[in-house]
Amino acid sequence: MKNILMILTSHSKLENTDTKTGVWLGEFTDPYYEFKDAGYNITLASPHGGQPPVDEMSKMTENITASNKRFQDDEELKTAFSSTKKLSEIDPKDYDAVFFAGGHGPMFDLAKDPECGKIIVSFFNDGKPISAVCHGSAAFLSTENIDKNFLNGRRISCFTNTEETLVLKRGKVPYLLEDALKEKGAEIKSALVPFTTHVEQDGTIITGQNPVSAGPTARKLIEVLDNM
Repeated sequence: MKNILMILTSHSKLENTDTKTGVWLGEFTDPYYEFKDAGYNITLASPHGGQPPVDEMSKMTENITASNKRFQDDEELKTAFSSTKKLSEIDPKDYDAVFFAGGHGPMFDLAKDPECGKIIVSFFNDGKPISAVCHGSAAFLSTENIDKNFLNGRRISCFTNTEETLVLKRGKVPYLLEDALKEKGAEIKSALVPFTTHVEQDGTIITGQNPVSAGPTARKLIEVLDNM
């Protein structure tokens, strides 16, 4: 049975506002249950360990997914979610793939976490799939201090500048993710219509654009793993 490492943010604060952020719940639960139902073992980790913060907006009625509802009745997963491992405790050799969930939090912590960068580069060098959805793609910025050229020419997807504007988060985040990834040489691919599904694969790197891309990104990762 294959093992998937899911990495979540530990960061809860936005800039210039009292509004909190964290993990976008559906971007965690949608992929988690795709992996679980496919028979994979899943380990949860975050920079600080313990329970990650959850973006309260992702619990609002219009953003609730079937997997969110399933999570509320899943005592085993709620226990695992409240006790994630610290990234410093993770040995990439123990896992077959890694998945970075979104929410605005990764822009603040995963993007500059040295352990996160080490994990990504280790997976890449071992030919193991690396996947991220939405702001989870900020994790790729953490490779800067290990391999300055890691993102150069990489074809990936992420939450776009247009989408950031439409959710009124410009000015509340430290940078625009699409711009930051492009500055490091990444080629950003996205759907023509904001907030519609888009999944991009570039070799072993699989990324999704936004919350509705979380499940499809996970299914693409499963497809890649099943063919390895």
